[in-house]
Amino acid sequence: MVGPRPRDEQGADGTNEFGTRPESDRYTAATFLSALVPTALARRAITVSLETDRTVYERGDSVELTVEFKNRSPLPVSIPTPRRRRWGWTFDGELEATDERLFTRERPSTFEFHGGERKRATVTWNGRLKRTTDDRADTRYESVLPDAGEYELRAFVATHDGRFQPSDSTTIRLE
Repeated sequence: MVGPRPRDEQGADGTNEFGTRPESDRYTAATFLSALVPTALARRAITVSLETDRTVYERGDSVELTVEFKNRSPLPVSIPTPRRRRWGWTFDGELEATDERLFTRERPSTFEFHGGERKRATVTWNGRLKRTTDDRADTRYESVLPDAGEYELRAFVATHDGRFQPSDSTTIRLE
């Protein structure tokens, strides 16, 4: 279960990546009841939907991804995440279309939702894959056009490994 949320190092609640302030400093009956919601149930209360602006693209065209997260529960829920990343997207299984190692703080976080709340994020992918080559002394980056074909885009809530992960996917075609 997830109880009241701790304050940050400065003793204040900060804003999240959606620019909203958690209302954890104000206790209500719903806040109290939400502390009794098991984490496994809280994860299943969240739905993810992923849409793109089109389904067919020329190779190298930018792709706009719109991700919506919705809390189907009337109660506030908090989804624990193992790192600071609360959500992400993949292109054919590659996180953010890159083989580069992406660093996020190891410190756990939570993805918080008010009862019935929807959160929406838009990401524009440049249509290229980022590739790295590591020559011991030097790391080089290369931008590569994917081959023509069908590819899966997936958006997800960044839960712990082996746990239910709310997600959605769609297929795009590159010509």
